[in-house]
Amino acid sequence: MSINQYQILMNRQQEEFNKFPIKFAFSDEQFKKGMNELGLNENDTEQIVATGAGGFMRKSDAEAYVQLGNKFAEELKEAIEKDITGSGFVKDMFSYELANHEYGYTRDLEDTFNTLGYTIDDINKSDKLKNGLQLALNEYEQELDDEMEI
Repeated sequence: MSINQYQILMNRQQEEFNKFPIKFAFSDEQFKKGMNELGLNENDTEQIVATGAGGFMRKSDAEAYVQLGNKFAEELKEAIEKDITGSGFVKDMFSYELANHEYGYTRDLEDTFNTLGYTIDDINKSDKLKNGLQLALNEYEQELDDEMEI
């Protein structure tokens, strides 16, 4: 199996995100620990902002957080743009997300599209996206067929 370029990008971005000073808490103990790790007292709540899903960070880091998200989005956009036919990065992107959303079981593309921020109309308007999706689906089906052979 070839190296999945999309997965490489996602892994690198995840490593970069993991270094960002954001904490997650689902209990008072985790909140206190997270605040301490941010250099704050548990009562310094005016100095933090929620990021959703239990996340929080110092307000002073909020702009850097937005910039990081914008950087990640731009990197993804550039990688997609560079794949002229959709047979490289775009196919890898769809292949990864199809597997990630258990397409083999659900046969539903909606979660894959939602994760990538596409609608079926977006896909149909782009030859590159259509080609990449079709190649990924073909590859996925072949892998499923190969697994079923005895």
